[in-house]
Amino acid sequence: MWFGIITLFPDMFPTLQYGVSGRALDNKLVQLHCWNPRDFTKNIHRNVDDRPYGGGPGMVMTPQPLQAAITAAKQSAPKRSKVIHLSPQGKKFDQKQAEQTLAEGQVILIAGRYEGIDERLITLEVDEEWSIGDYILSGGELAAMVIVDTITRLIPGALGHDDSAAQDSLSSGLLKYPQYTRPLRFQGLAVPDVLTSGHHQAISEWRLKQALGRTWLKRPDILAKKHLTDYEQTLLTEFIRDSRK
Repeated sequence: MWFGIITLFPDMFPTLQYGVSGRALDNKLVQLHCWNPRDFTKNIHRNVDDRPYGGGPGMVMTPQPLQAAITAAKQSAPKRSKVIHLSPQGKKFDQKQAEQTLAEGQVILIAGRYEGIDERLITLEVDEEWSIGDYILSGGELAAMVIVDTITRLIPGALGHDDSAAQDSLSSGLLKYPQYTRPLRFQGLAVPDVLTSGHHQAISEWRLKQALGRTWLKRPDILAKKHLTDYEQTLLTEFIRDSRK
């Protein structure tokens, strides 16, 4: 997977050298390259922002250095890359979008700063706008790192176990079931008996029921989008009935 990042702060991205993303970088499963718009300015002070037309607070990123940085990224990409502007106005980035982007194999992410970027740059260069949530960050760098990490986890070989990504929360359209490890009892709370029974079918059924129930309790909006099989509906009905006792 190839990532191109347009950012004024490339020194933030070595954070991705740790954990899953770090191993993926070391194993050449991921390529990550940064382009700093300051390197493409035509003024001696390397300014990349100016006051907004019409007045108002803050500064706006100017289009020329951004466009030049995007052009450089496009020229370096293995093939044509979709250009994404990270913005609270964008569509919500989710697991489905992560899977689709991995299939495409490359993406260019623009991490904006200040009050935003000149709208003409968006018109000329941006294919889509993405958001990681309904809140405001100081810049797009953290959002870019979230997206890189999310997609990297889906790459075959990036995780320690081949089934890990498939069993993550939301990969199945549900939240993940509860997890337990040793000791068997902790401060008076015990591991559910089914998990120590050795009965794999019963464990699988319990986990699915818990995943359905947790999603019903915590994220009903997700559950509303999922078409449940008769078997899943039965398990969910049992969970709801038991939770109301």
